[in-house]
Amino acid sequence: MKVTFLGTGTSQGVPVIACPCKICASADPRDKRLRSSILISAEAGNIVIDTTPDFRYQMLRADVKSLEAVLITHSHKDHIAGMDDIRAFNYFQQQPIDIWASAFSQEIIIREFAYAFADFKYPGIPEINLKPITDEPFFINGLKITPISVMHHKMPVLGFRFGDFTYITDANFIAPEEKEKIKGSKVLVLNALRREQHISHFTLDEAIALGEELEVPQVYFTHVSHQMGFHQEVDPTLPEGMALAYDGLTVEL
Repeated sequence: MKVTFLGTGTSQGVPVIACPCKICASADPRDKRLRSSILISAEAGNIVIDTTPDFRYQMLRADVKSLEAVLITHSHKDHIAGMDDIRAFNYFQQQPIDIWASAFSQEIIIREFAYAFADFKYPGIPEINLKPITDEPFFINGLKITPISVMHHKMPVLGFRFGDFTYITDANFIAPEEKEKIKGSKVLVLNALRREQHISHFTLDEAIALGEELEVPQVYFTHVSHQMGFHQEVDPTLPEGMALAYDGLTVEL
């Protein structure tokens, strides 16, 4: 199984158009952070977690030729806004795309993309096959996926474990019973928005502490805002076995 980080950034923080911190102008490609998403490439096919506003460009940049399924962590716009662009995969694959999401997220998806679920469907709209995620593990083409419930302030968000790999974004609390589902992973991805406290995201220190508590050998931090600073300045300060993820990073498991 190969994991590709399609995006490791966030809509949080200073707007790009008015950014005084020079992150956007950095010559280091690791500072070019699109909104957070990953691609799982396995025998089960290509599975994307979240269709961000950058989804179309992320698929083109990663040269993704086929898409078997999409998993949705939660229904905030920076994680679902690009869903309309699955229509290209509909066209070439000549079939709907399975979108896996919680019942709450499904309600938002149906509301936000009502035209895709209308009785009269205009030709060329995205063809979406909504699939429910509960508390139980589920399978996509034989690949076992374990959902992990986390909290994004007061909003339930889903993380996912694929074998030895666990992905958690948009969280600032994980209950003890959900932490048990993460233990034993070889690679863990955690959101780390910035150094300063935030109402709904782990800070860098909080994410580091959680990675140490769970004793995962390799931890990557994602959903990184401009307020974190430059990759080349932050990454060397992290503990052994921990690193800032960056767009285009690949991990083999």
